[in-house]
Amino acid sequence: MGKVEGGMKCVKYLLFVFNFIFWLMGSFVLAVGLWLRFDPETVSLLNGEKAPDTFFIGVYILIGAGSLVMLVGFFGCCGAVRESQCLLGSFFACLLIIFGAEVAAGVFGFLNKDKIIEDVQNFYSTTYNENNNSTLIVSYQKVLNCCGTSATPDCETGIKDFFNSKLYIIGYVGIGIAGVMIIGMIFSMVLCCAIRNSREVI
Repeated sequence: MGKVEGGMKCVKYLLFVFNFIFWLMGSFVLAVGLWLRFDPETVSLLNGEKAPDTFFIGVYILIGAGSLVMLVGFFGCCGAVRESQCLLGSFFACLLIIFGAEVAAGVFGFLNKDKIIEDVQNFYSTTYNENNNSTLIVSYQKVLNCCGTSATPDCETGIKDFFNSKLYIIGYVGIGIAGVMIIGMIFSMVLCCAIRNSREVI
């Protein structure tokens, strides 16, 4: 079995280093997703019986993609070290799937931003009209510093500001990681071609 030599050996080690960084980035995406899902402030605002779940859809996509990125980064490292066309081909296919998921999460966060905010505002208004002293309403006012507790004029503006910041995190993380993945796909294609050529020569 032929091993890659010369410049391709450099590509092999670059792919290994890239995959290790990729694994770290997967850990970061997973951590951000888990933070957004279990952040006490966010959970307290979306904890009601009829609370909209639209926000958490993008978060779940982020968590799933982060977990998959960690797994794929590990297998990419193994594929690069072992010079396995099968592992590298699987790595490339998984990168395409994750790329799609990351872009989907980013686009979902940006495109549905207004709908998510509107859903939460409607949920708040409905809950407020039913019982304006409920624990949930008090949570909104405490977390958002609204309705007389600070300079924020009303809770609907507070909701918009709060969820805008969270949704931009989902969007930027998703699209940023997707951009980095393109580099990984290029490296894996180059190394696969180099391995195939070295085996054909021998």
